Amino acid sequence: MAQVSGGDKLDAALSNLRDRILNAHEVRVGFLEGAEYPDGNLNVPTVAAINNFGAPEAGIPARPFFTNMIARNSPEWGERFAVVLQAADYDAKTAFELMGTGMADQLRQSIIDTDSPPNSPVTDLLKQRFPDAGGRAEMTFADVQQARADVAGGVTASAGKPLQWTGHMLNSVDSEVE
Repeated sequence: MAQVSGGDKLDAALSNLRDRILNAHEVRVGFLEGAEYPDGNLNVPTVAAINNFGAPEAGIPARPFFTNMIARNSPEWGERFAVVLQAADYDAKTAFELMGTGMADQLRQSIIDTDSPPNSPVTDLLKQRFPDAGGRAEMTFADVQQARADVAGGVTASAGKPLQWTGHMLNSVDSEVE
């Protein structure tokens, strides 16, 4: 009959491992609380949601950059987390931080890769006229109306990439561990 010894050491090691895995339980990725545009009038999560899901009543089409990123990448996250957890010596907080950083990078790439549907001609004209964050903050409703009239009159602007005007939404992607 075989005899096993060292059970106390095994119990202690397993208990230590359990405690390290349970020290964090959630990673949040996206546009976190407090992310705002420089003018303080718009919060980034709202703008991101409108862009992702669209606002048909306002003429804004859905550009599901977030939804598509999750659909494309989430099947790999469980297996990837297991690898990262082992590489982090089973420190869950470190593993979640690493996963969050990777997922945030995937979200940023999805914003960059989104090119459909294209911007409206009015949006492209406004991007040309107000190219930076400071100029956009100065844009008025009258400017939008003028751009609409100009487009109706045949004025054109080069096509810009959707979801990228000032870069603020892209730069606001973040992650945190709770």
